[in-house]
Amino acid sequence: MDNNLPTSIIIFGASGDLTQRKLIPSLFNLCRKGRMPNKFRIVGYGTTEYSADAFRAHLKEGVQHFASFEFKEDEWANFAPLLFYIQGKYDAPNFEKLDAEVSRWEDGPGNRIFYMATPPSVFPSIIDLLAHTKQLAEREDWRRVVIEKPFGTDLASAKQLNQQIHKALQEDQIYRIDHYLGKETVQNILVTRFSNTILEPLWNRNYIDHVEISVAEEVGVEHRGQFYDGVGVMRDMFQNHLLQLLSLVAMEPPASFAASALRNEKVKVLSSIRPMNAEAIAKNAVRAQYKGYLREAGVNPESKTPTFAAVKVQIDNWRWQGVPFYLRSGKALKKKLSQIIIEFKKPPLMLFNSTSDNLTPNMLVLFLQPDEGIHLRFEAKVPDTISETRSVDMEFKYAESFGKTAIPEAYERLLLDTITGDASLFTRADEVETAWGLIDPILDAWKGTTQPLDTYETGSWGPAKADALLARDGRIWSMWDGGKE
Repeated sequence: MDNNLPTSIIIFGASGDLTQRKLIPSLFNLCRKGRMPNKFRIVGYGTTEYSADAFRAHLKEGVQHFASFEFKEDEWANFAPLLFYIQGKYDAPNFEKLDAEVSRWEDGPGNRIFYMATPPSVFPSIIDLLAHTKQLAEREDWRRVVIEKPFGTDLASAKQLNQQIHKALQEDQIYRIDHYLGKETVQNILVTRFSNTILEPLWNRNYIDHVEISVAEEVGVEHRGQFYDGVGVMRDMFQNHLLQLLSLVAMEPPASFAASALRNEKVKVLSSIRPMNAEAIAKNAVRAQYKGYLREAGVNPESKTPTFAAVKVQIDNWRWQGVPFYLRSGKALKKKLSQIIIEFKKPPLMLFNSTSDNLTPNMLVLFLQPDEGIHLRFEAKVPDTISETRSVDMEFKYAESFGKTAIPEAYERLLLDTITGDASLFTRADEVETAWGLIDPILDAWKGTTQPLDTYETGSWGPAKADALLARDGRIWSMWDGGKE
């Protein structure tokens, strides 16, 4: 299919925050960098009344306020004429009007991206309307549909949604977007693993003691109380972000970095995670709610929705058998951070004036945010001592090596991949369903338990039971921001 054909990017729900805050700043930056197709236009579609000029002014305000790069009037003057807006309802006559407008500009074959910046409940009807108006048919051009998370609320709804959209679309036309995978630091997990031969021989159960994956948020639910109360931390963070990070850390080297090979290995990892029954969940999963959550706007005063969770999982395959993975995420915690800690086993014998019991283990820390980079902690002899050792670290920081503005917005990378047809960083149907198959039993067990929901102080690292989860195994959570906390 010809990628030099005219390309239309149609955004449904274009008057919303996502378009103003993320999509247009990212597309504008791609245009500034010369990475957009030779001939393209961006068409916003929504029910809000906008003239073309008012829509452009609305988007300009978003770029000026939310973009991470310097805004320049001359660059915007070149970009703004490529922005259009169509007001209409979500029905067949208005979609026929949309098709006619885009076809008139294409004047022949043209590629189209349909971006669903709408509530998930609207996805199926939009796709049905696109199919009904024959806008999804491919000839010498292509059609791609971008679907925002959440993709379902449980396994049953995810399967139903997959079945609905597969009636109109082939799997290779569907781009299920998880902005977390667009982060440079997340992509760098694969580069760190597979481009550095000093690490791969050690990346297994023979040398690694355990793995910790933490995604912490300092803020509470803020203005998202009503939405979050129906979702909770497991659906909001674990089913997508944390399981994605786990799969990147644990996957086998793919045969190539083609989308299918990469996604095959991720699904294999998720399929190898040991299922847990109610007894195992009670032992290996912790849930809690921050104090004050019930007073948040939009939250049910009797809500049992967890805002924090910690889960221990085991991967039953040759590489990881016996190595626990500890996952945790929560709101209203001590600080905002996302990091992966690989803690290596202690030496079997200490040759210096010490024992392996009190020796600090080696640790590799992948900082995803903030202060993005990589730290390696190892042991060194303290000068002018007979045999005293001390932990020291080597570090790499993106800002120091590549500049403070080197890391682009995650949506920028994902939008570019959609345009070029690289689905590596997008989730496949079987991957989504496998992930829900792991999360559903935990949600069901919590829903049916008589155990009270734990609470934790805002500004802490969560409930005491999360510490006890590791303490039973003789371990502690490792926090790393230039030292332990």
